[in-house]
Amino acid sequence: MRRAIELAARGLGSTSPNPVVGCVITDPSGNVVGEGWHRRAGGPHAEVHALRAAGDAARGGTAYVTLEPCNHTGRTGPCAQALVDAGVTRVVYAVPDPNPQASGGGATLRAAGIDTAAGLLADEAEEGNAAWLTSVRLGRPHVLWKYAATLDGRTAAADGTSRWITCAESRADVHRLRAEADAVVVGAGTLRADDPHLAVRGVEGAVQPLRVVLDTHAAIRPGARVLDDAAPTLIAVGKDADTGHLPGVDVVRLPHDERGLSIEALLAELHARGVRSVLLEGGSTLAGAFVAAGAVDKVVGYLAPVLLGAGPAALADAGITTIAEALRLTLTGTTRLGTDIRITATPTHPSRPTAPKEH
Repeated sequence: MRRAIELAARGLGSTSPNPVVGCVITDPSGNVVGEGWHRRAGGPHAEVHALRAAGDAARGGTAYVTLEPCNHTGRTGPCAQALVDAGVTRVVYAVPDPNPQASGGGATLRAAGIDTAAGLLADEAEEGNAAWLTSVRLGRPHVLWKYAATLDGRTAAADGTSRWITCAESRADVHRLRAEADAVVVGAGTLRADDPHLAVRGVEGAVQPLRVVLDTHAAIRPGARVLDDAAPTLIAVGKDADTGHLPGVDVVRLPHDERGLSIEALLAELHARGVRSVLLEGGSTLAGAFVAAGAVDKVVGYLAPVLLGAGPAALADAGITTIAEALRLTLTGTTRLGTDIRITATPTHPSRPTAPKEH
């Protein structure tokens, strides 16, 4: 199963709006005879790839799958039936499918007389498939907030300069995060200060994410780097913004709340467009708005051994006024990257829904 989880990870960034799934098939003696993973939406599922690799050796064997085999016919056929037809006699899957349109594969397998078990390495499999699972359970994309800061929590110096706080290895790792995301989101402040490109560089075979800019007054300049053709771009503006200087640019108008453009409305729009994972890159103010909306599911911080003493903090007002309201995180990983430390954490309490669930 751990190998199946490793295989599933190969599909990150290329399967949306479908989940990432891995499958390993062993013969009756326990020898691995087939492996597969879901490579792209609309293509064969992990089980089909693994069954093709196994051929007749799958008969009487066991399939280890990271997600309950699907039980519906969409652009591809039901994987539960494919396993039945292949003569597999045992199926072990890590995570039950929460999607009512595709669940029930386990019951189909059991009805066919196949020994079926669920829950093996479920936590590890859930972590690898967090984006899709969040989208199904909460009806919005999974949001990963990434920031880079000094040890005293500054993201730039007092004069606004920030290149480069972190080392080259950390910056390369950010491109990996972009390659795994469906969309990269920044605010107008970051756009004005840095004119970021937001496209993926240095990751072979990467599918470019949707670049999203929250720009209430449509102040973006036509020559901004984010408007080139390296990747698709969406500009989110207020209801009354003048966008006449942006012909041909994909623009969505969002309602306001007390903090500015509605984060809930943005996530609902992105979800409707098939976005299942968001990398939030831009600005302490925007990060604060996402935290206040209960819409941060994971935090990745790159901490550099640098002290500034002044300058913008990593997180601005998030609606937290007392220590009792603090957003508590569970530390899930620390890694040395060059001269920096990468810290990964998740909210201790699950985020609340910010959009209606799909049915």
